[in-house]
Amino acid sequence: MKNNTWTIIKKEFARFFGDRSLLFTTVIMPGLLIYLVYSLMGEGIGKMVTEGQNDVVTMRVENMPEFLATEIATDSQLVILEQPFGQEDIDLLSDKDLNIVMVRFPKDFELLTSVYDPQSGLPAPNVEIYYNSTNNASSLIYKTLTMFLDAYESGLSNRFDVNRADNGTEAKFDMATEDSIGAMIWSELLPMLIVMMLFSGTMAIAPSAIAGEKERGTIATLLVTPMRRNQLALGKIVSLSCIALLSGISSFIGIALSLPRMISGEDIDLGFNYTFSDYLAILLVIFATVLIMASVVSLLSALAKDVKSAGTMITPFLLVVMLSGLIPMFQTSTPDSFTTYIIPFYNSIEVMTAIFAHEISWTNVILCLASNTVYAGIAVWGLTRMFNSEKVMFGR
Repeated sequence: MKNNTWTIIKKEFARFFGDRSLLFTTVIMPGLLIYLVYSLMGEGIGKMVTEGQNDVVTMRVENMPEFLATEIATDSQLVILEQPFGQEDIDLLSDKDLNIVMVRFPKDFELLTSVYDPQSGLPAPNVEIYYNSTNNASSLIYKTLTMFLDAYESGLSNRFDVNRADNGTEAKFDMATEDSIGAMIWSELLPMLIVMMLFSGTMAIAPSAIAGEKERGTIATLLVTPMRRNQLALGKIVSLSCIALLSGISSFIGIALSLPRMISGEDIDLGFNYTFSDYLAILLVIFATVLIMASVVSLLSALAKDVKSAGTMITPFLLVVMLSGLIPMFQTSTPDSFTTYIIPFYNSIEVMTAIFAHEISWTNVILCLASNTVYAGIAVWGLTRMFNSEKVMFGR
């Protein structure tokens, strides 16, 4: 009995360790996936924390008190302008590219706080800080300044307030527009959701279209038909791309209709404020993304013996999809390098991110479409070579 048990153990070990794809997806890939995802998240979070720390910020201060002037006098990252400002100046903060913070203290602030009685029932002196939360440098200075003022106030027994809304009205101190906030949210969420939906749709149909044909034995019938092998390869990739595209469009429509309703509240509307050209660019990039996915999955399916092994071989590709989809959530700026938009799959993520952030560049869109078309052509050539190989198609 012991010998029989040992024989079974050796047989299973030989089967497992002899299958490289199974060994990789079972033993190596889980740790590799966790390492890469966590490393990417850590690097992204680090960039988000440090972004804006080295930027020079202009702080316009009205009625600056002496204690604040002493505190920020040595800060080389701040350009201090002691001058009054009006609503027209505050409205400029809606431009997320301006590193500006505006602070208004009441006149004779230190005198007012020294004589103010918290038990009087009267409103405390109010400090107004205007900033833009979508600008990292402006947001960072706002947080630093409020922390300093909170610490200063704790020694005065609540003798002043920061950004208090007076007369029951809702004052606006964060000058980021609803459109810019919405664009930031959509550019972080939607690329990841779209690529995952596209990958899900591709995985549902592509393995059975090639590996399934091999498993059922019907691939032999196709290969003996009077057609060129490159036509067969092109037909497979284009048809799979079109079918997966329908799934992608359906998913995108569902996302576009549901997310604004889920996130919007009574005081803010994060609707889709995009033009026809934006939607056209998104549709083109979605098709380019599906084209790359269908090409890669088709090549891997052609190497597999059956649908099950195809799924095993395609699993590492999921790693690429997940990592690429996470990038927009942690990057702090849109890349402007030419090579960014010719890297397969990654280029689609970056272009979609830029479109949803209202930073569309048709040059980058065209680069993405052209490069992905070239890569799809290479995939057709590779799939044609596989169809011509009896060893690949029939394991001979």
